[in-house]
Amino acid sequence: MTFEKIRVRFAPSPTGPLHIGGVRTALYNYLFAKKMKGDFILRIEDTDQTRYVPGAEDYIKESLDWLGLALNEGPGLEGNYGPYRQSERKHLYAKYAKQLVEQGNAYYAFDTAEELAEAREKAKEKGIHTLKYDATTRMNMKNSLSLSEEETAQRLSDGTNVTIRLNIPRDETISFEDIVRGQVSFNSNELDDKVILKADGMPTYHLANIVDDHLMVISHVIRGEEWLSSTAHHVLMYSFFNWTPPSFAHLPLILKPSGKGKLSKRDGAKFGFPVFPLEWDGGEDGTYLGFKEAGFTKEALLNFLLLLGWSSGDDIEKYTLDEMIEAFDLSRIIKSGARFDYDKAKWFNQQYIIDKSTEDLLNPVKELLIKEGVTDKDDAYISSFIELMKERVELIPEFYSKASFFFSKPSEYDEKTIRKKYKSENQPHFDKMYSIIENIENFNSQEIESNIKSYISDENLKFGEILPVMRIASMGTMQGPDLFTSLELLGRKEVLERWKMFFQQLNN
Repeated sequence: MTFEKIRVRFAPSPTGPLHIGGVRTALYNYLFAKKMKGDFILRIEDTDQTRYVPGAEDYIKESLDWLGLALNEGPGLEGNYGPYRQSERKHLYAKYAKQLVEQGNAYYAFDTAEELAEAREKAKEKGIHTLKYDATTRMNMKNSLSLSEEETAQRLSDGTNVTIRLNIPRDETISFEDIVRGQVSFNSNELDDKVILKADGMPTYHLANIVDDHLMVISHVIRGEEWLSSTAHHVLMYSFFNWTPPSFAHLPLILKPSGKGKLSKRDGAKFGFPVFPLEWDGGEDGTYLGFKEAGFTKEALLNFLLLLGWSSGDDIEKYTLDEMIEAFDLSRIIKSGARFDYDKAKWFNQQYIIDKSTEDLLNPVKELLIKEGVTDKDDAYISSFIELMKERVELIPEFYSKASFFFSKPSEYDEKTIRKKYKSENQPHFDKMYSIIENIENFNSQEIESNIKSYISDENLKFGEILPVMRIASMGTMQGPDLFTSLELLGRKEVLERWKMFFQQLNN
């Protein structure tokens, strides 16, 4: 069989929230499919019902939807290769597992969990710490290869604790070409006889994924490198079925910020950054912050993830989604692990915030302000505020956390600056400038600046002793955008009220 069209699948398990490594896998699959005018498919691999987490599938779909990674096929979508949940395809797998048994490429195994545990303990007593179920041990186990035909038939008739395992041949070299890693080879003696059909009739990942990839005509399997070692089993099964395998591309790990070890959800909690696209309620485990809730734009997150394991080979760092599609090439994926640099992620986000129009930022900032209890500002005020702050924030919530003084009077003041800059002998001058503010005809930043600076110069005052105190009186902090533009936005009435309150507290 040849593949007439590029078809790729993102195949997560609904065992919890979608990790950022899974998002990158989805992104690379999506970009490759769109670059090659192919199909991007979502398949939910829920064969392990013991680890199924309610809400996880919806979370996965909501995450892809937020990121704009549009599906061609998947649960709830029309498609010619469904169902797209493996639990709904259960009827398909037993047939293929039994075909392998009939061919001699698999066998029935009847060992109970207790018997396997006992075998492992006996192996440990002999100094074997990892017991493999393979050609060296299978004849000591309870299976259709070690038992008589009569006993095998009896156990199959009983139908209890029947699994099907692969019959891995001895002394064979299993090779395949990986797009990222080149030629990869395994000695079959290194492989175990993996279970492919469990006692409950559900397939394991190894059987289900190759059957589904074949029936869904998947041309390329792009997935994390943790599946690289399992690919030998998969390639072997493709040959058992006489099926054409897809092309494989195994992606590098996303590493901890230190560069040592795989990034985990615990790292996010430990270091205070998100590792999931959207917020996830983990029940007793607590709520995990998502990139969206942390204040990232989807464009920045996608751009950051693109470069976590891929390089165009030039110095370009910023890409729109269309530009990512145009530039993406599987051969440019990097083999080595990619260090998760949260500061770099925030830098990307800052660039995208700066590039966004005020109109595009208006709704997310309004939502933020409502969440913070601010409901008394109109769109014109908020839009002017965004213009002042958009180059000073890295994350959306910083529009408030770095500039809450635009929405309420300061509750505290920068005491260090006051002690350093305020001189009581200058109080009459501040009183005079209060009158100047009160009487400026056109209350805009240019007029405010011109009048205040003229007074400071005429009175031979020091700008460094006056302007910092004005800023503290108005905003409580030395941090913030241009002083005079900020005063214009606050408005004459608010500025006068703040100055009056500040100087009264200062002189009491």
